[in-house]
Amino acid sequence: MIDFNLPPFVGTEPEYMKQAALSRKICGDGQFTKNCQQWMNERFGVPASYLTTSGTAALEMSALLCGISPGDEVILPSYTFCSTADAFALRGAKLVFVDIRPDTMNIDEKLIEDAVTDRTKAIVVVHYAGVACEMDTILEIARRRGLFVVEDAAQAFGSTYHGRFLGTIGDFNCFSFHETKNFSMGEGGALLLPDLAYRDKAEIYREKGTDRSRFFRGQIDKYTWQDYGSSYLPSDINAAYLWAELLEYEKIHDNRMDTWNAYNEALSPLASEGRIEIPHIPDGCVHNAHMYYIKTADLDERTRLIAHLRECGVLAVFHYIPLHSSPAGLKFGRFHGEDRYTTKESERLLRLPLYYGLSAGDREKVISGILSFYN
Repeated sequence: MIDFNLPPFVGTEPEYMKQAALSRKICGDGQFTKNCQQWMNERFGVPASYLTTSGTAALEMSALLCGISPGDEVILPSYTFCSTADAFALRGAKLVFVDIRPDTMNIDEKLIEDAVTDRTKAIVVVHYAGVACEMDTILEIARRRGLFVVEDAAQAFGSTYHGRFLGTIGDFNCFSFHETKNFSMGEGGALLLPDLAYRDKAEIYREKGTDRSRFFRGQIDKYTWQDYGSSYLPSDINAAYLWAELLEYEKIHDNRMDTWNAYNEALSPLASEGRIEIPHIPDGCVHNAHMYYIKTADLDERTRLIAHLRECGVLAVFHYIPLHSSPAGLKFGRFHGEDRYTTKESERLLRLPLYYGLSAGDREKVISGILSFYN
């Protein structure tokens, strides 16, 4: 069976993890954590990056930095992972779900303004499959209405929007290094800050609510409990795993892109015939080959295709169940406007195996399985 996903492994991870263990500094903010953060600062051109225990943790820190409190409203898409919503629901926010664009599966920027009220505090965007939301429009709304913009760039590490890296455009920006992502540390994430004005608060929230980071820099003679916080620092052993992969960034990226392009070239004729839909990449957007999906005619066809591919030895999977229809979504939020596309498009989408190291033979087997179903 061809797996849907395998975590990246370049071969040098054990050696770096051993170095971290032998350093006897295996808790947070060791040398490998600092290496990864410096790499992101330089690669993405931001003044501050912080590794976290997960992408979820980075989102929770973003909610704290936005000052979310009970009664505030946060606008976000329903077609996303629950962590996008959880982080703000935990602070007492009312979640306001907005419909998506069917071409990119991203939040429909044209529907955001109508969802804004005097209680709105932030807009949370999710760059689905590593393809950018329409950030110019979203930023213009946010600046005019005095709202924070949080980028959930969990799937978008290395993607760009008109030359700007995703995960650097919003006020607070979140990556994930879960094992399903392009680059992994098992469980992990990062928060990127384009503005150092929020650095002290971010460090306090990340260090259990203390000013311990300033103490380690010699700025104060002792550290104390200052504010809310949690243990958002990952082990340096996890960071060592990630460091090995960041050093092989181009190799991993190019390998994934080869698979994405192979799928796209082979399946384009089916799309031209109207049998399926394939990913749409808007002008000005450069994706990172995080995911390749197709859309079937309807839920029934997708179900039959999944079964057919399994018989061919291929594991292909659907994705999110829209949050607004879930028990927690009904409890913590509401859908603003009409659900024209979120549910309908979610029932058609099918993700194909795509991971670093997927062999040419296996991807041809995936393609052959799809073609045999439709032909």
